[in-house]
Amino acid sequence: MKALIFAAGKGTRLKPFTDHHPKALAVVNEVPLLERNIKYLQSFGINDFVINIHHFGEQIVEFLKKNDNFNSNIEISDEKNQLLETGGGLVFARKFLDHGEDFLIMNADILTDLDLNYFVEYHREKKDFATLAVSDRKSSRKLLFNPEMILKGWLNVESGEQRLAEFNKGFKPLAFSGIHCINPEIFRKIKRSGKFSIMEEYLDLMSYESIRGYEHSATIVDVGRPESILEAEKIFK
Repeated sequence: MKALIFAAGKGTRLKPFTDHHPKALAVVNEVPLLERNIKYLQSFGINDFVINIHHFGEQIVEFLKKNDNFNSNIEISDEKNQLLETGGGLVFARKFLDHGEDFLIMNADILTDLDLNYFVEYHREKKDFATLAVSDRKSSRKLLFNPEMILKGWLNVESGEQRLAEFNKGFKPLAFSGIHCINPEIFRKIKRSGKFSIMEEYLDLMSYESIRGYEHSATIVDVGRPESILEAEKIFK
């Protein structure tokens, strides 16, 4: 199985570090996030990676070269001309991923101990084209699921704004963990092009497609802010 690691973003919440470096190279206990996630994925037998780059992308290329790609196969999806966000980044990397086999997507600034074996097994059992790892934790935005764990909506907890595929019959609000398991069939379903968020596409597709959530209780730290690095350092040694 291949994994696409989103490492292109500007990481504005991690300033001043990201004024001179990509967020994927921010360190937690002296180990860069990208290295941690490559090794995390390798622990589940994943050794084929696609990494998208944009912001200080040359530093990521140099880092990988210096470490002999961590003895794995790594392909670079270089968005040097335009940062395409998660949806555009996925479409841009299609040539590396559209080969008939499921693949994982992971944000470079997420640290977790989620057991990917169970997650992938669930995805394959349900035979959906997209499965999203989600958990019951504090977040300003929640995805809404019916009892079968099919995506039915999105909620901004602070403003109360929501998008629904159907009337809210007590849907379960869960926070997205930044990890997806995807079947390449998604490339036939995406309507947008250029720069866009994959979540916007999911929210369009949920009206007529089954996109499932996989609820877990694993540790998740979104290392997007300087204070979350301190939080992550207490958990990930």
